[in-house]
Amino acid sequence: MTPSSLGLAARTFLVAAAIFSATIIQAQIPGGSSARDIPTEVQKTDPRVDQIIERANDHFRKGKLNLEDNKREQARDEFDKAVDEILISGIDVRASQRLQTFYLELVEKVYREEVPLVQQAPQPQQNATPVIAQGSANPKAETENVAKAQPKQPQIGFRQQGFDPSPLDPLSKLILTEEEKKVSDLDIATLEEAKNSLDFRFTINPLIQQFINYYQGRGRTTMEAGLRRSGRFMKMARDTFRQEGVPEDLAWLGQIESGWSPRAYSYAAASGLWQFVPATGRAYGLKQTAWIDERNSIEQATRASARLLKTLGKKYNGNWELALAAYNNGSIDRAIARAGVANFWSIYPHLVQQTRDYVPNILATILIAKNPEKYGFRGIRPELPWAYDRVEVSNATSLRLIADVTDTSVDYIQALNPELRRDTTPRGESYMLRVPPGKSKQLASLLKRVPADRRDSARVISVASGEDLQSVANRTGVSLAILQSMNAGVDLKTANKLFVPSNNIRLTNWRRASSSADANSAPSLSKVRARKGDTIAKIAGMYKLSAADLARLNGIGPDVELQAGQEIRLPGSTGATGSSRRR
Repeated sequence: MTPSSLGLAARTFLVAAAIFSATIIQAQIPGGSSARDIPTEVQKTDPRVDQIIERANDHFRKGKLNLEDNKREQARDEFDKAVDEILISGIDVRASQRLQTFYLELVEKVYREEVPLVQQAPQPQQNATPVIAQGSANPKAETENVAKAQPKQPQIGFRQQGFDPSPLDPLSKLILTEEEKKVSDLDIATLEEAKNSLDFRFTINPLIQQFINYYQGRGRTTMEAGLRRSGRFMKMARDTFRQEGVPEDLAWLGQIESGWSPRAYSYAAASGLWQFVPATGRAYGLKQTAWIDERNSIEQATRASARLLKTLGKKYNGNWELALAAYNNGSIDRAIARAGVANFWSIYPHLVQQTRDYVPNILATILIAKNPEKYGFRGIRPELPWAYDRVEVSNATSLRLIADVTDTSVDYIQALNPELRRDTTPRGESYMLRVPPGKSKQLASLLKRVPADRRDSARVISVASGEDLQSVANRTGVSLAILQSMNAGVDLKTANKLFVPSNNIRLTNWRRASSSADANSAPSLSKVRARKGDTIAKIAGMYKLSAADLARLNGIGPDVELQAGQEIRLPGSTGATGSSRRR
């Protein structure tokens, strides 16, 4: 979501994950003339670029001065205004190489100021965590200077969350073919009838059918993937939209914005299922810190999206075409003023190309999703809704520890908690962690044995029946004293897990000698090779297995896309043989 008219502010972003592609979808303007024949916005307003850059730089300089005076809120406002100068200018940023380059450099600098790369850990007798901001022209040199002047800083987590490209970005190179542009009177009549199945009103336009034509042809794979993945979140999204008084069918916005990926990230620093930019996310209560970004959350971001749409719907008197356009772009009011009428198809010529095509693209998607078989999408089964338990964890807790305790993988835990920016929960505060179904009691019970200040540096190992602490010490390299201190009161006759330090341990197994009869009775495993696009959940469905159990067996999250040819272990009772695949 590029800035709305209600939440225009800074568009900072994680540079390593940003997708710097353009998002201009070329399509035919209703009435027969081509959008490509119209002079671009930058051709008509190029003299304004210097003024925009000058004003943006002025706001950024003011933000830096406020930051140096420790006036963080004022600094944030100035950084917001700096980026707003570009995004509410009415000029398509991607149409000017100079403006686009300046924009990307600006949001990188803002991100460095608001989320510093170097952060001190809490020190004794201190109430705050000092922060060292980095925003110089040579951040590497500045980091080296800081390192010389300060004690070595502890790393915050071990790695950061990965991101997926927003589906709007790949559409940037799309040019509808002449065949896709063909729309008959019968097509229009069919659309007029189909729109009655939706729970909001809109005006039919040939562009909607053109995007339907695209999805029935070249875009079929994209549509099919979205229809499948929608099952993960659609029920939750519909329930939330209904509770907020927003048409439930608008929940299909998630397919266009993110392809139903909570970790989707766009060129404009929009993130999450509903593609909030940083400032709009903050305006709707989505926390963003060095530890957590609730724009990538599931329930919280969905609630925020519904509330934003509700506000826009009220502003435009129930005209959801205008509300959707405003969700995508903050210059809708300017376009309405130019057209002299609050009607999307009337302001269409006054919008940048991305927003022109954004609305008919969504309407086409909703029409297909409401009746996929009518449009040739048969036999597509939505994935099951995400299932998980919630457990409150205090202070920083390693996701590696969580994975050990719940018999899963870090990837799986991260997938369930996409708002976590690192592989550790936030330091100094509680966090409601999502864990695999049925694991909440096990996790809560075991975490009680670990002091809160050691949960970011502990691991869990399994203890074999008959093993004592000395044998554990021998095979792990952890001293007996440390094992005793970290597992005080644990009775190895009943416990099968022990806590150990995360560093310098040998994760070896201990097994007592077994008879040949025991070996023969051990459960067997078989293997299959994944195909392109497979996930653990998909393979589990093929063999009628529990996705959660299969994920634990392989240490891979159920929704993580597998590599073609990757071997996946199955319980031997499935009937799979060797590496064969049945479909």
